[in-house]
Amino acid sequence: MTTGMLASVTTCAEAMIALEGGADIIDLKNPALGALGALDDITIRTSVAAVAGRVPVSATVGDLVEMEAGQISRAVGHMAENGVDYVKVGFFPGPTSAACLNALSAHAGRGIRLVAVLFGDLGYESFHVPDFAAAGFAGIMLDTAIKGGGSIRSRIADSRLAEFVAEAQGSGLLAGLAGSLAITDIAPLIALRPDYLGFRGALCAGGIRTGGLDAAAFARVRSAIRDSGHQRSAASRPTWAATALASPSKL
Repeated sequence: MTTGMLASVTTCAEAMIALEGGADIIDLKNPALGALGALDDITIRTSVAAVAGRVPVSATVGDLVEMEAGQISRAVGHMAENGVDYVKVGFFPGPTSAACLNALSAHAGRGIRLVAVLFGDLGYESFHVPDFAAAGFAGIMLDTAIKGGGSIRSRIADSRLAEFVAEAQGSGLLAGLAGSLAITDIAPLIALRPDYLGFRGALCAGGIRTGGLDAAAFARVRSAIRDSGHQRSAASRPTWAATALASPSKL
């Protein structure tokens, strides 16, 4: 199995750096607005057009921490209209999260590929991973909400991360890991065989996630993934990426 590289970008120009640098998924978000800050429609549509289907594109709907079902449902529907392949939705612990999951199942039924983002520093254990598969989600990832406090591996043991990946994949979900990942985290996490690893800060000059994407930093991360022994072949894209490009969302 090949572990892919998700690169979070903030502009169309950054999307092109990521594409040329070998990203497997280009993820559109605004880190200045939080862990899952949303970008404006024009930037998203322009980036989707520029990528032109060469790799899947995902986008976040924002840090909607109040978990109001109607608001999240509207945000997902609106984001899907921008033409992205995956829509990422943060799930925060609380009494309304089940209602949100139920509301989003209708979007999944329409063919919108949803990826749930759980936060390792915000009670992710309160969620039952198979519930997302039952609701029709395409994937699930574990991230960190509070940046600057170390990577996901400093907050959750590798053994528990391995359990998360296995549970997600066993439920038929794509499994992603992210959260202030550094070069030194790549080999240990790829050994857990997630479907993809997500990066932002490590791709920016000085490791500052709100700064601009840096081609040299990007190349170092891409090289570290390659050197892990899981380099994707020139003739083969990861299964999850090939599926996304072959079967566009029904909007």
